[in-house]
Amino acid sequence: MNSNRIVQFSALPAIAFAWLMIATPASAATYKWVDEKGVVHYTDKMPPEAVNRGSVQLSKDGVPLKKVDPALTPEQLRAKEQEEERKRAEAKQREETARKDRALLASYTSENEIDLARQRALATIESALQSVNAFSEQIKKRQAEIKEKMASFKTKPVPPALEREYESLNEELDRQREVAINKRKEALAVNAKYEADKARWREIAANKAADAAAAAQNGSVVPAAMRK
Repeated sequence: MNSNRIVQFSALPAIAFAWLMIATPASAATYKWVDEKGVVHYTDKMPPEAVNRGSVQLSKDGVPLKKVDPALTPEQLRAKEQEEERKRAEAKQREETARKDRALLASYTSENEIDLARQRALATIESALQSVNAFSEQIKKRQAEIKEKMASFKTKPVPPALEREYESLNEELDRQREVAINKRKEALAVNAKYEADKARWREIAANKAADAAAAAQNGSVVPAAMRK
């Protein structure tokens, strides 16, 4: 058969295909493809201009052997890449959630243990805050002493060393205020973290209990992990 022969048809597809099968040598491949106008073609070779349109390779009996999908447009490629990126992000998120769940279960055996851990963390922060407040009070006390000394000079010039010390104490007091603010923020973050851990631990425990109940109802053997 001439490799450039193309059969186009719409009204008599069975007759046209049967003719092509008779005219095609047994060893030759037959391809079915559709052009831009929707016309179906059967050829023994894909024309270069139709390669990207996709095709179906047929056996001599007309049985599909191999399908080649049409080449994607730039828009379709972008959409595919975005979808693949979304799936990768979701898979990564699932893995991260599973890792955190394993760590949570390995760290605590009850909600009370989570509460105790939170209390210890908050106590550490509170101790640091108390130290900051105590140091700030010492600074204020020293500032009061310097003010009193500066006032004693009345109309005389105040020694530069006293003025520098007073300014230095002001800067240190500002730093301690900033430390105190950060510690209070840290306490809020710690409290929120342990509250989230507690809620997630409760959710995991409820899921395990539900799975164990379902397995028992179905007469299945409950895995050891669920019997903890």
